[in-house]
Amino acid sequence: MPLLDHAALRAAPLATDPFPHLLVPNFLPPEALRAVAADLPPISKGGSFPPDSVRLGPAARALMAEMEGPELRAIIAARLGLDLGDAPSMLTLRGFTGPRDGRIHCDSLAKRVTVLLYLNQAGPAWAQHEGCLRLLRGPDDLEDYAAEVPPVNGTLLVFPNGPTTWHGHKTFVGPRYSIQLNYMTTDAKARSELRRHRISAFVKRMTRAA
Repeated sequence: MPLLDHAALRAAPLATDPFPHLLVPNFLPPEALRAVAADLPPISKGGSFPPDSVRLGPAARALMAEMEGPELRAIIAARLGLDLGDAPSMLTLRGFTGPRDGRIHCDSLAKRVTVLLYLNQAGPAWAQHEGCLRLLRGPDDLEDYAAEVPPVNGTLLVFPNGPTTWHGHKTFVGPRYSIQLNYMTTDAKARSELRRHRISAFVKRMTRAA
């Protein structure tokens, strides 16, 4: 059975402020979220980890496979009006946010689309807006935002990248689990980024085995 609520993604309104995006609370429903969270490894350092560089339980592995599956790709392509049929995909897991994370930025233009799935339970820090992703109207003011996304409860955020897709969050230090899926361009820069992540995965596996 699918873990993800594809019907909710199909029905979600496409917001346009400050840039096009789809926001789907409970895209990973509560029971599935609990199973996946129990299958995630403890991560005590920052950075993005390819799934094959960490030890995942069966529910987490099933989620990773579904995230890279054809149904999610097709729905996102249709909702955003993009042809993603030949787009390489890159999937990573983050589990810890440090004091330097969350600074205002746009994603690399080698990433055509960014997909974020948040795997945390609601808690006091998120209620204080720490670590809650803000979609910003410009590059200079974290308070000038059109939408704020608490990283909890299986919430999905999808947006096509561009030179003005500014986002960031208030400082949060501690566990903060998310999956990032990117549909990439097919140019040399994208191939380089994919290769870098594969090399990183190999190094991390070798370090763990040593």
